[in-house]
Amino acid sequence: MKTRQTYLLLAAPLALQFLTVPLAAQTASSDSEAVELEKFTVTAKRESRTSSGATNLPLTIKDTPQSISTIDQYAMRDFATTGTNDALRLGTGLTVDEWETNRTSYSARGFDIMLTQVDGLGMTNDWGLVVGQEDTTLFDRIELIRGANGLLTGVGNASGTINYVRKRPTNHDGGEIVARAGSNNLMRASFDYNKVLTDSGSWAARMVIAHEDADSYLRALQNRRTTLYGVVEGQVGSAGALTAGFTYSESLQRSPMWGSLTLMLADGTQAEFDSSASTSQDWTRWELRSANAFVEYAHTFSDDWEAKLTYNHRTGDEAVKLFYAYTFTGALNDDYTGLYGWPYRSDAESSSDIVNANLTGHFDAFGRRHEVITGVSLSKQETYSEFYAIESAPDAALPAFPYAGDVYAEPVWGATDVGNDGDQSLTRVYAATRLVLTDRLKAIAGLNAIHLERDGTSIYGGGVNLDNETTEEVSPYAGLTYDLTDSILAYASYSDIFQAQDQRNINGEFLAPMKGVNVELGLKAEWLQRRLLTTVAVFEAEQLGLATEAGFDPVAQQSYYEPKDVKSRGFELEATGRIGEHTNLTAGFTRMELTGPDGDDIYEWIPRTIVSLRADTRLPALPKLRFGAGLRWQSDIFKAGAARQESYLLVNAFAAYELTGRATVRLNVDNLTDEKYLRTVQFGAIYGAPREFSLAFEYKL
Repeated sequence: MKTRQTYLLLAAPLALQFLTVPLAAQTASSDSEAVELEKFTVTAKRESRTSSGATNLPLTIKDTPQSISTIDQYAMRDFATTGTNDALRLGTGLTVDEWETNRTSYSARGFDIMLTQVDGLGMTNDWGLVVGQEDTTLFDRIELIRGANGLLTGVGNASGTINYVRKRPTNHDGGEIVARAGSNNLMRASFDYNKVLTDSGSWAARMVIAHEDADSYLRALQNRRTTLYGVVEGQVGSAGALTAGFTYSESLQRSPMWGSLTLMLADGTQAEFDSSASTSQDWTRWELRSANAFVEYAHTFSDDWEAKLTYNHRTGDEAVKLFYAYTFTGALNDDYTGLYGWPYRSDAESSSDIVNANLTGHFDAFGRRHEVITGVSLSKQETYSEFYAIESAPDAALPAFPYAGDVYAEPVWGATDVGNDGDQSLTRVYAATRLVLTDRLKAIAGLNAIHLERDGTSIYGGGVNLDNETTEEVSPYAGLTYDLTDSILAYASYSDIFQAQDQRNINGEFLAPMKGVNVELGLKAEWLQRRLLTTVAVFEAEQLGLATEAGFDPVAQQSYYEPKDVKSRGFELEATGRIGEHTNLTAGFTRMELTGPDGDDIYEWIPRTIVSLRADTRLPALPKLRFGAGLRWQSDIFKAGAARQESYLLVNAFAAYELTGRATVRLNVDNLTDEKYLRTVQFGAIYGAPREFSLAFEYKL
């Protein structure tokens, strides 16, 4: 990457790692030279589809030897995906297992995604779970890096990484207001505004506010979410750029589901209920609050070398009153009785700090110019929770399902006791380089050395003292790319993978870390004057000693696990870009096999085939009308002794009409065919949403 003074004019320190930051090709200054520089630099970056991807090097998506998909803000707007779970369903090869109303797991290539990041920084998800979801109005785009992610964190598996890229200030004043109403009493408003703070354009600020309030198709469930975000960035001296931002989010769920539906009957058949079926009670609540502050400083030493220092601090608070409905046998009686109730209340807090420093640049050797990045990262996470004793509660036996939301009164809560209290810290040193071996052949090599410590009873399995568990590991990454033509590139990549595990065996002992290897081969090609990018990838990954559910303890009401060697192999196809003057297209196809140590199928709740397609267009005869549709088909899924879902197709559609140059009205219809389906079967089941509508009014400021 060739560093230019334009970075300082644009005040965009993230350009080193995320070269597609959507800075506008427009200036607040009347200086004609500045206008020319900004237009050249920003347009080139955006069209290059650049990402730090799987290597931490600033490479275009085409030049990265791994599969990367991008869900940009325009796709999220078109399909009204205001929450990150719905947005991620637009991604190629990604499965969103929303098996409760407030906890979700994601998977790619057959394995749980253990890592989500914001602007390239983050820590692994505990148990692979994500509690709550972010408001998508915060983000310019979401990157999905499929395959090994060791160079991003030093720990990881063969699934991939989700990277949320925040919106940043632009070089012009302006913004928009969006108001939306829809099914289930949906009411939503968002505000996004950018302000240039200096005449020179060297400093700018941006503010985002969103509030959403809605009922649900699920009985009694209500969701309310508020998000605030502010960021300032600008030039410091002649060679520095500083960015500082803060995010606060608050969400409240009334009558959330804790756990899923039990659908199996004692005779082995599968029951069917209305899509609104819920096990929850009216007194239950799930409250989440989080605050995130970050500071970044980038310094240009020369045209070839640039350094960046980033600090991120996040705190979270969680207060829950929940109700779990379970059976001792895993099945309902033939008259739909057999469920028992378990109330639970707790308060929890967490905090994390991440410091990352890196140096990126170019060097000359053997008559050619090469790229390199080296850095160090320090991260620490602390968690603490207290649970409430129960002084008195109703009888545990519940009436036949489906029951109402008032069949089990709220218990009388007693004193609190410590539930979890622990921390983890990760220190890593990393380096990667891209070597230009010939005009067409490039090699990428990287290395991560990590030191991981976990201590306390913490979130890693409940109640067992980790006693300063320490793990050290070194993981290599290697890749080759070869330009077959100016528009077609072949690539191969290899990586060791390593993941500390939170699960315990039947004796309460933590499983040893998972280790394995990940290999990927592929072709990437640009078509139609680089407007369309296609990727064909073949992958194989083996994860040795992967925690796999082995049974359920009905007394302790928790699962226990055993290590298994699991292999994933398959191929993916993706095409994304513009195929005509007015038509945009993204299409994906994933086919894979998952086998256990005996060579037989394993993890049958993960779909083996996923097909996705979304497209939008504008008719020349009606230039103010734009419309599009998104399709997602997946093969059948099941879990032995539990529910089964046959293959199904979901169709979402939208139409947007420009009333004026500033005002647009947008209609969205989700699940157009009103398909009835189970959105997961991994831990019980929940029905997906039936057909829903929403109407939005968008106004540019």
